[in-house]
Amino acid sequence: MTTKKKLKSKNSSSQMFFFGVLGLAIICFIGIMLLSNMQKTGDSNASAATFGYQHQPYLGQKNAPVKIVEFGDYKCPICKNFNDTVFPAIDKDLIKTGKVQYYFMNDPFIYTDSTRAALFAETVFQELGNDAFWKFHNQLYSEQPADSKYEKIDLYSASFLEKTLSKVVSQTDSEKVAQVFKTNKYQSALDKDTSYVNQLGISGTPTFFVNGKQFNGNSYQELIDMVNKAAIKK
Repeated sequence: MTTKKKLKSKNSSSQMFFFGVLGLAIICFIGIMLLSNMQKTGDSNASAATFGYQHQPYLGQKNAPVKIVEFGDYKCPICKNFNDTVFPAIDKDLIKTGKVQYYFMNDPFIYTDSTRAALFAETVFQELGNDAFWKFHNQLYSEQPADSKYEKIDLYSASFLEKTLSKVVSQTDSEKVAQVFKTNKYQSALDKDTSYVNQLGISGTPTFFVNGKQFNGNSYQELIDMVNKAAIKK
């Protein structure tokens, strides 16, 4: 499905959830607005989604009992906020403890350069590997402008993406990725991600699945609880 078609059927903003992250002395809350016409999927009684986890970027141990999949858009400001403020707690509490293997999949729907950024990230992963992907992933979110007007501006040009990548890998590697990117070599990898989006009726970013079940909770503790239950079932 093209980006233009997806824009007609999906919200231009992200789904709502509230993550309360409890640290040693800090409680961090992040609020995400839910548009009134958004449809939620992933009923607790629904069968679990089946993902092909091979050849997808991930963090964590391969033998972790729980797999979390995040669907995100690099132009999504809520995805950036999540990555900056909530993901570090997930990394500390769930990934580094060996409980969760965490995957990122693309749902590029906000604007034209959402798709460009997603394909470039796929190229980074396929050409340079998992570690380089996550460095680029974090750097690209850090480059996202604070002003929401840029959501509908074609900002992430090929040269912008190459420059962003060059901040975390060698110039030689960034030039290599840029050249391969021009060939659309890994379009099929991106198409695989968007096929899940279409099959599952995902209607906003970020959206999460825990061992194939969509997370529809409202707090970080609810995510912890869902992970713990999923781990017991394994």
